[in-house]
Amino acid sequence: MAEQKTGPSLPPDLYDEDYFLSSCEGYTEWLATEGEHLSRRLASAFTIASIEPGMRVLDIGCGRGEIVRHCARLGADALGIDYAPVAAQMTYNLISAEKHVDVLPGKMRVSRADAKHLPFGRNTFDRVLMFDVVEHLYPWELHQALLETRRVLKQDGQLIIHTAPNRWYDQYAYPIVRLIRTLMGQGKDYPQNPRQFGVAVNEHVHVNEQSVFSIGETLEQAGFKSRAWLDSPPQNRQEGPIFAALRVVAFEWIPFSWFFEREVFAVAWKQGQERRTE
Repeated sequence: MAEQKTGPSLPPDLYDEDYFLSSCEGYTEWLATEGEHLSRRLASAFTIASIEPGMRVLDIGCGRGEIVRHCARLGADALGIDYAPVAAQMTYNLISAEKHVDVLPGKMRVSRADAKHLPFGRNTFDRVLMFDVVEHLYPWELHQALLETRRVLKQDGQLIIHTAPNRWYDQYAYPIVRLIRTLMGQGKDYPQNPRQFGVAVNEHVHVNEQSVFSIGETLEQAGFKSRAWLDSPPQNRQEGPIFAALRVVAFEWIPFSWFFEREVFAVAWKQGQERRTE
């Protein structure tokens, strides 16, 4: 399959220590437990990966390193890579600080590397993880990274993806949510640009958000078959029966859920291979 034409890339120095400790998904749990406990989103994606003893796992965009450690504690040999020097150093520090590293059932390693040019041989890994990475790669970069992922993935291996936000939420649902919240007097908490909502730095580092449909198409173009679905943070607001009913419609009824669910998950495997897990 021919590579797509190259284009821009985000500079790695955008991802400094402050980013990983104040903006990157899971930072609250990291600050509280140094990665012992994963955020709800990371825990959900990690559970889907079904890591087993003896597996070889590649964590692309390893960030602070907590996923690498969780893999090793389950008995997998885990390698984290990141193109940001700060992330590679943070993961190295985490590995070095592991008190029981000599008795862990799995091994841990980290390397600074580019997902578009993976320094590994064919059919090396049972699992490749891309948690909150896709949205940071321009389309040409993501395509090349997926081609490389397919190359290093074993014939019966799986790629696990989590990415957020759902592009359709930002494009179609967020303006409605913002209008309603503005009418309720809460507009100051809902900026016009949805990429500034919650974590303002996302305006600069989110360059390729996906819908549940686009992620499937993107994976197919790179030679994968996949299953993709949507999820959302728990909606625990107490706002009366009307809003409760609207939330059921928005988050549980198709096609409304395609627009209001905020997180995209996918499991992918090489075309021509049978899916091993659901």
